[in-house]
Amino acid sequence: MTARVLVVDDILANIKLLQARLEAEYFEVVTATNGRDALDICQRERVDVVLLDVMMPGMDGFEVARALKASAQTLHIPIVMVTALDQVSDKIQGLDSGADDFLTKPVDDIALVTRVKSLARLKMLNDEMLMRVTTSRQMGLSDDDALSRVLMDRPGRVLVVDDHPRSSSRVMSALAKTHDAYIESDPQAALLHLTHQPFDLLIVALNLQHSDGLRLCSQVRSLDRTRHLPILIMVDPGDEARLLRGLDMGVNDYLMRPVERHELLARVKTQIRRKRFSDYLRNQIRESVELSVTDPLTGLHNRRYMERHLKTLITDAQRSGRSLSVLIADIDHFKHVNDTYGHDAGDLVLKEFAERFRRYTRGVDFACRLGGEEFLIIMPDTDQELAWQVGERVRECVAVQPFQIGQNQEIRVTASVGLATWEGENDTSEALFKRADNALYVAKRQGRNQVVAAAA
Repeated sequence: MTARVLVVDDILANIKLLQARLEAEYFEVVTATNGRDALDICQRERVDVVLLDVMMPGMDGFEVARALKASAQTLHIPIVMVTALDQVSDKIQGLDSGADDFLTKPVDDIALVTRVKSLARLKMLNDEMLMRVTTSRQMGLSDDDALSRVLMDRPGRVLVVDDHPRSSSRVMSALAKTHDAYIESDPQAALLHLTHQPFDLLIVALNLQHSDGLRLCSQVRSLDRTRHLPILIMVDPGDEARLLRGLDMGVNDYLMRPVERHELLARVKTQIRRKRFSDYLRNQIRESVELSVTDPLTGLHNRRYMERHLKTLITDAQRSGRSLSVLIADIDHFKHVNDTYGHDAGDLVLKEFAERFRRYTRGVDFACRLGGEEFLIIMPDTDQELAWQVGERVRECVAVQPFQIGQNQEIRVTASVGLATWEGENDTSEALFKRADNALYVAKRQGRNQVVAAAA
């Protein structure tokens, strides 16, 4: 994915400097020289991250951030304040205005790129969930009154991992007045708490005396139950290398020691609020969509939902210019499976096929069962070359391992795959689907167990 970054600064030289650094890392950059233009761009175009200067004439950066967070259309866009000021009060005001992070001029190249990548990744996942919620709303399956309750500032459950008595005591005394906070000195005991109890935020000191704080962060990110839990790390000055490693592995935010109480509370508030927004989107999908538009045998979405969602994604592609591909996979000689081993065995094959489908596709991809033995994947932000690689991975995962159809019985199954890529403004969901289906037919005709891409 190439993130689209909006750089906002009233000084052209500052814009050019940030633009050059970001474009060198293959980010797409758009610019604005005042707050009003920045708001218009965010309302009108796709923006993944906003780099926002604080000191601007007219609307300053704080006002722009508040306006972005006040709009349902733009509240999920991550904001990084860029300022020459390094006062705690400025950071607190920025975080209270809705900023997700701060960069101080002169901006460090590594910190700039790492922050933008991290925030853009989070934005991409939320975008995918937002589109699915939009699809649900169009189908009359979504509850609209929950979001305002979710975004209300309520106390959160926070786990702090720190084995330094004085520093942990200061952090706990600050949190205890607002949140339900717990302290743990042993990382493994903390991991046990996280897997058995719900928390809104994990705070980890990197300079633990007897353990590696980064290892705990890595373990939290690797577990299904805690994968989406926000992590805030506390870092000593001079430990920037480990800080960057933490951010690269998915840590959400950091505080430099000595921890300032007001900045701590502001960053905790931001992370809890963002988690609740992401949880809201997941729950909307699970509760209002999944139960009514999924295939009961495989648990994948069904064709009805796919057709609506594909139109939503094409609308987004038309607006953003991103690529989009569709892949159709069909189990070869499936009638022979049913005729030889029975329909119960056929159902077992379909369920295992769907499980492999899920396991070997990316998190942003959308998988569904079209019907019978046909399955489909919609792949946002994916050109034909990358789509072919995904198709080959799906084909191989089916062919390599036998399918269990009884206690001591297994059979080998293969699949044929056809794919097509969206061709621009005049292309429709029906035409895109038809090209993928024709490519599947070619794969069948040429001998099966292969991937064929529709001619551009």
